Amino acid sequence: MFYKDTYISRRARLVSLLSGEKGLAIFLGNADSPQNYPDNCYRFRQDSTFLYFWGIDEPLFAATIDLESGKETIYGDDVDIDDIIWMGPQPSVASRAETVGVHSTAPYNAFFETVRSARKAGRPVHFLPASRHYNAGCLADLLGLSPRQVVSDGKKGCANASAALVKAVISMRLIKEDCEIEEIDKACDITYEMHTAARRGCRAGVPEQELVGRMEGVTLSKGWGTSFSTILSQHGETLHNPWHNAVLEDGKLLLVDAGAENNMHYAGDFTRTFPVSGKFTSKQKDIYNIVLSCNELAFEMAGPGKTYTGISRAVALNMLEGLKGLGLVEGNTGDMLEADVAGLFMPHGLGHNMGLDVHDMEDFGENLEGYDPGQARSPLLGLGSLRMARELRPGHVFTDEPGIYFIPALIEHYRKNGIGKDFIRFDRLESYKDFGGIRIEDDVLVMEYGARRLGRYRLPATVEEVEEDMKQNK
Repeated sequence: MFYKDTYISRRARLVSLLSGEKGLAIFLGNADSPQNYPDNCYRFRQDSTFLYFWGIDEPLFAATIDLESGKETIYGDDVDIDDIIWMGPQPSVASRAETVGVHSTAPYNAFFETVRSARKAGRPVHFLPASRHYNAGCLADLLGLSPRQVVSDGKKGCANASAALVKAVISMRLIKEDCEIEEIDKACDITYEMHTAARRGCRAGVPEQELVGRMEGVTLSKGWGTSFSTILSQHGETLHNPWHNAVLEDGKLLLVDAGAENNMHYAGDFTRTFPVSGKFTSKQKDIYNIVLSCNELAFEMAGPGKTYTGISRAVALNMLEGLKGLGLVEGNTGDMLEADVAGLFMPHGLGHNMGLDVHDMEDFGENLEGYDPGQARSPLLGLGSLRMARELRPGHVFTDEPGIYFIPALIEHYRKNGIGKDFIRFDRLESYKDFGGIRIEDDVLVMEYGARRLGRYRLPATVEEVEEDMKQNK
């Protein structure tokens, strides 16, 4: 938990941003989620916006702000003797509220009564989209809507949520405070250690699952756990490959996309790709160096006033120039970009916002958190997958993660439908269909001038750095 004044000032700023609004702003924290029976729950993770404004990292808490009177109330239940038997003594709701500067408390069920009373009186109720089934059910019941009507409809967001509240929260959480940057640095340091554990355990004959276990052990010994499900695969062409059931083989590339969440729930997210044998083949090296040049270009361009759309287009052009040098595409790279050739090799976007969530605030709707007003999503595959396109400002945290992938089904889709047929050398792509994929990802903070990478250390990035590190630790 941060200092009390941090939460007080955040809520005061939120009220200021909502100064033209009437009614009640409501915040519903998460509940425990059972794995199978009620007392066997998944590990608890608090709602990120509830953490941001109210700081309490326990289940079954809620809060309200009366936008007219300014009154703030936290709702929760004190433990009884049955709870104490199993949990031991716990701080009272009032004492928890005092640590974040709130003086009014009430039982948990009073939250629901308060919201119903406000609705009955005709007062507006401002809510954020829910991301958990329990919260969606509660909000739907309170507001007379279906659960589907209180969650985001994909990238568009939730039409029934309070546009004013969503906009205000995004504007605040998007630009990180110094105390948040310090926590993200800590999460990135743990992420560095978990990736190092994977790289140093990488050798032929080792099960992928063993490396995942080593990595996730680091996150649990140093922080809260992983910030998302670990991606570790010799099939890097499958962008979010969830399986870890193969055994490492010489000659293959291992793509590791993983991050740690620290004890304050801030995220790290790095990706590295390295050869199982410890030595890149010349073919692997050629593609790797193009991806690395894209990563470096994005970082060099990052700074206040730049848009991530503009940086993404520059990266795509750079990638196409590199592939052109290998004879895999031909023609004018600008024309290739408009013909969606870049999407064949990099069908995902260049990066996303990051903070309390690894994909920060995407539960509000990707078009709302990732795009400035007036920015339109590209119709192209790769650029259209860009999760974050905004103009960069100091305090903005995002990922820089270009990649090149050879996805057999996508290659056939392009060939069959004539996409990029004037530019793509499909005959030369045949020998790459078993290549896999390469992605290199760092986490970036925009500063007053330029940017810096987050975390104290950068993972080995160049071919020489990767090979030397793997040689020393074989």
